[in-house]
Amino acid sequence: MNKSIKAAQGGFTLIELIVVIVILGILAATALPKFASLSGEARLASLNAAKGALNATAAMTHGKYLVAPNATMTVEGVAVSMNTTSGYPAVTDQASAEALAAAAGLSTADYKVYITGSGTTQPTVVANQFAVVPNSVVDTKTAKKCFVLFTAPTAANTAPTITVGSPTSPTAVADCE
Repeated sequence: MNKSIKAAQGGFTLIELIVVIVILGILAATALPKFASLSGEARLASLNAAKGALNATAAMTHGKYLVAPNATMTVEGVAVSMNTTSGYPAVTDQASAEALAAAAGLSTADYKVYITGSGTTQPTVVANQFAVVPNSVVDTKTAKKCFVLFTAPTAANTAPTITVGSPTSPTAVADCE
């Protein structure tokens, strides 16, 4: 009896490799849009956190002002200018806006503060306002819609208005991508 030993197959065939590559391509094409939109969601979540921090800081400085009225309140080691009419933080110049943002814990490594702005790469900001824009979108068209807007009150017993995006056009995930 002559027994012959057959050689075992030593790898994948070309057809098997092509099928696997096609399947991986289809999976990647369906999963990629989900991962691509995560940066916009992350920026929007960051802006909502910044809005909350600014709200808390404005409320904290107002509370301190009611206890002991002063033109400047110290919060988190930062001197914040106060509007003596409303008892809330004042936004009179770049320094006062940056001080309020710093007191809220908004780092210059993460955000840029604008007290004036217009055009296609900056949010529109007018008197008594400042905008906080994530550094990842500064000076891009995305910055025009992806920001937090702080509007300081000018009347007594009026709280500041803090919005993600403009008050008439709130920011959506698509605006921050």
